[in-house]
Amino acid sequence: MHKIAQAPPEAQNKQVIIAKIVVVAVYAVGAIGLSLPEYRAYFLMLTPVQQLLTLVLLLGFHRGWSEAFPIFAAAAFWLGFGAEVIGIHTGYIFGDYVYGPTLGPMLWEVPIVIGINWFILVYLTGSIFQKVTDNDFYAALLGATAMIVIDYIMEPVAVALDMWYWKFEIIPPSNYLTWFAVAFLIHFIYRKGNFEKGNPLAVFVLVAMILFFTVLNFTLEL
Repeated sequence: MHKIAQAPPEAQNKQVIIAKIVVVAVYAVGAIGLSLPEYRAYFLMLTPVQQLLTLVLLLGFHRGWSEAFPIFAAAAFWLGFGAEVIGIHTGYIFGDYVYGPTLGPMLWEVPIVIGINWFILVYLTGSIFQKVTDNDFYAALLGATAMIVIDYIMEPVAVALDMWYWKFEIIPPSNYLTWFAVAFLIHFIYRKGNFEKGNPLAVFVLVAMILFFTVLNFTLEL
């Protein structure tokens, strides 16, 4: 991962272009495959792989490998994952819901990839807003707001693809409120972390993810 950051500018540009092509291929093929009922089951099995590949690509082009970065990464994973565990077992925090089989192996009835997803979403939105303002509170506010928008786009698709289920098939308003609160806390930690926050893939990956769920909102029978 350090080799990418230390490569000559020309080599870095080629690597970024190749990575972007991979991102387009993964998310475009995934959207098409999940939109076709006859192939959906096969592509559903690859959902955790898509998340892990996204993680590897982002970390591969991450530049700020200081001691603070692993601390932020662990905080993002465990705060997000821990909130989900509490939510699943109490019915509080996000509302009354359970996870389906789509997202792969679980720990305490929550898919492990969910913690990775929290990290990825905060990392992406944080990278985009990191130059907008020097005010950590305002930046965390913007990042958490962006994550609410992403969650709103993602929710119908996630339910349709058996990622999770809501009691009475109703998404409670508390889901978005507490999603914002947890996201704000992790974003604030991100801002306070003493590491370089730029990533040449961040905007591209975030746009790919949003388009992925937007397309599926239209192509799935929601």
